[in-house]
Amino acid sequence: NKEKLLSFSNPVRFIFSHSALKEGWDNPNVFQICSLREMGSERERRQTLGRGLRLCVNQEGERVRDDSINILTVVASENYEAYAERLQSEIESETGIRFGIIEKDAFAHLIFSDSSQAVGITGSHEIWSELQTEGYLEKSGKITKTLKETLLDGTFAVSAKFLPLQEQIEAILRKSAGRLNINNADERKTIKYRKEILNSPEFEALWQRISQKTLYRLAFDEDSLIKSCTKSLSEMQPVAKAMVSFSKATIKQSQSGLGVEVQSNGTTSSVIDVAEQPLPDILGVLQEKTGLTRRSLSRILKESEKLADFAKNPQQFISEAITRINYCKRLSIVDGIKYYPLKGEVYAQSLFMDKELTGYARNLFETSSKSVYEYVPKDSEVESRFAQELEEQDEVK
Repeated sequence: NKEKLLSFSNPVRFIFSHSALKEGWDNPNVFQICSLREMGSERERRQTLGRGLRLCVNQEGERVRDDSINILTVVASENYEAYAERLQSEIESETGIRFGIIEKDAFAHLIFSDSSQAVGITGSHEIWSELQTEGYLEKSGKITKTLKETLLDGTFAVSAKFLPLQEQIEAILRKSAGRLNINNADERKTIKYRKEILNSPEFEALWQRISQKTLYRLAFDEDSLIKSCTKSLSEMQPVAKAMVSFSKATIKQSQSGLGVEVQSNGTTSSVIDVAEQPLPDILGVLQEKTGLTRRSLSRILKESEKLADFAKNPQQFISEAITRINYCKRLSIVDGIKYYPLKGEVYAQSLFMDKELTGYARNLFETSSKSVYEYVPKDSEVESRFAQELEEQDEVK
């Protein structure tokens, strides 16, 4: 009875051999190990990986999105570096996603925090050109070693014109500068806690101040949010009419194959007459993408006096409106977070003993006797610098 054996009420536990388990016994929670046979076909290898990469589920059948749980161990016939490089190359080839490449329109969706104005395609190209001039990007858009070093030491900067966007630009660059999250299992370490630190009077005093459990609530003024969204939409650049461009070419067939010759008259553009096209349900789309009510959205659109642009180019207008409304919503939510202490409820120090931490050597910062743990896991260079600075501060005990 497979269902009974896998139930949480059954005390029986299993240790499977990866060669016997294969792709996980058709159960999404048995996915820790997969074996890639050297003689297996490419399709078989990808199916094996795909099954192993499924998100596990909890007792309610809900997917658990926890990086510390969803870890797939691959037993490959090649060394770690070669496997990681080949897998990344395959994903780039199949999906068109190019790791370490910055496209020219990668910054078009960014919004200036001081004016709620979107960067747009032209602005994105300008940022891209600036990065290339500084030696951060190659002509192909590939991230250079110079940019990686600049991001590493925290000296990355943009021109004054794009200074309000620096954090957003840096976030995109950091994300693209990374590789696939593939770690060497031989470097996996269990992070031990320091009992003497937990029992020290200094930590005891600190724990008394931070162990209080809290509940947070979101409270924001609907009228203020509507006014903020209305102002942002009213500052949108005029939307150009939708156009379709086409060019003519001649296809010639010969013994060597098919050949294409573009005609000399070039590309022809034509404005689409939207009056003849049915308009989408703008309130329905905005409600789905922003979570606001149709009544609030209707008020925002009317008071922004930008609905005429919607008729010119519905898709562009809706896309821009979604970006701006969600941005205003995020600002309102941040300002409206309020925390409430739960009376009599605190976190126990046993959390440090009960929860085992693990990490990989390249992502661990070794600490002195100041830290509760022997190592601090770090996911970015910002975290690494933070840990280093805490280690060097005399005020930190």
